Amino acid sequence: MSHSSTQINKYLKSLQKHLSDEHPDNPTLANAVKSFRKMDYVGHSMGLINKDESYATCVTWWPMIAVLGTFSAGKSTYINSYLDMPLQRTGNQAVDDKFTVICYSRHNEAKILPGIALDADPRFPFFQISRSIEEISETGQERIDAYLQLKTCPSEKIRGKILIDSPGFDADDQRASTLRLTQHIINLSDLVLVFFDARHPEPKAMQDTLAYLVSASVNRADANKFLYILNQIDVTAQEDNPEEVVSAWQRSLAEVGLVTGRFYRIYNPSAAVPIANPSIRERFEKKRAEDMAAIDARMRQIEVERSYRIVGKLEQTAKDIKNKVVIKLADMLRKWKSKVLLFDSLAFSLLIVIGSIALTVSESWSLVKTFPAEFMQGETSALIIAILLTFGAIYIHFSIRRAVANNLLKKLGSEIGSDHETYKQYMQAFNKSTAVYRPMFLSGPAGWNEVTEQTIDEIVNEANDYIQALNDQFTNPSGHGGTNSQV
Repeated sequence: MSHSSTQINKYLKSLQKHLSDEHPDNPTLANAVKSFRKMDYVGHSMGLINKDESYATCVTWWPMIAVLGTFSAGKSTYINSYLDMPLQRTGNQAVDDKFTVICYSRHNEAKILPGIALDADPRFPFFQISRSIEEISETGQERIDAYLQLKTCPSEKIRGKILIDSPGFDADDQRASTLRLTQHIINLSDLVLVFFDARHPEPKAMQDTLAYLVSASVNRADANKFLYILNQIDVTAQEDNPEEVVSAWQRSLAEVGLVTGRFYRIYNPSAAVPIANPSIRERFEKKRAEDMAAIDARMRQIEVERSYRIVGKLEQTAKDIKNKVVIKLADMLRKWKSKVLLFDSLAFSLLIVIGSIALTVSESWSLVKTFPAEFMQGETSALIIAILLTFGAIYIHFSIRRAVANNLLKKLGSEIGSDHETYKQYMQAFNKSTAVYRPMFLSGPAGWNEVTEQTIDEIVNEANDYIQALNDQFTNPSGHGGTNSQV
């Protein structure tokens, strides 16, 4: 076993232990890790993933909440209020230019760890991110630390969840990489809180920033995971016009493509502008309480959704391997064999024709007549001719094999488009199935046999059992007994 495969095994054991410790009375997610390991066996056998890779690292194991917005939009103040502790620095200017991943720790004090801690741990959404971000991979670990940091804190609010505070988008020397990392975070997050600053009632001044923050959510299947939060709404209390401010933001967002979704109107009481008028104060406080309760409810809900998401990913990946990947590879192999045999016959026929013409022109047919006898008697010249012909035929055959395989992969790349991860899996598996050492008469893709097919079927059945266990935990149609503990 290579060092890299040993390392990934250590990671998965650590992940399984953490999940067991987090929910000792509910083994669903810890057992799901075992099922992912079984799927890794299939992926490694077929060449879909490398020995140092695991399907388990393609999913975030903790509910993930991303906090996005511009500088001074109150993100850090909100996070500190949510955690009930002053973890994040606050201020009107840029106070942090890194993505901060916040997670729970049993230690009584908060700790700050470098970005490399995230890059090396499969439990977090930045596992091996250094391979993906060009600016980071070029300069190594030091560069990772310029983009990422990990903060741990003892707040019970964050137990079992991951909170990600993003740097603001207004002015950033690392803007390109920041936007790519933000897109990575958005794709993996269960919930995205997008903060806007109510103190800036002219949102047109931030049109570029709005376009980026909003474009990520438009036309997405999971658009409902975006919550738009108009923070520091207390500044409008003097004129008592929060509806006008909300309308201005809605019009601005509509200009960059967002025509759905609601605004949550909140402010931090400890930093709020005093509201002198009792009736206005009561109105603002009531609305804030309602919206904060709605946001908190969504944040609690993702702890349930996370479990279904992970089990759903397990089941879908297993089904895709059997019903899509294997079928596609088998179809590509049929085309590959057909074309190789066709080009082989054409090439060898052409060689025979060329050879016949050469023998006729040079009047050397006598060599052909005497060749079998000379070869049987061990004549050197006949032996050399036989060896050269054999190696020539082999070289032509395997050149044709590789050329046809490359052509099919090129067509596959055009079909798949920009989905590089999917193309990488097909490419690796197809190259393994058409390798020099693998006989052409084998019909199925490399690594796909009764054992691996049975393993996939077992994983699908296990996923169904996990979903049933989750249903038993969170639903109770009869209304008797049952539990409602969080996963």
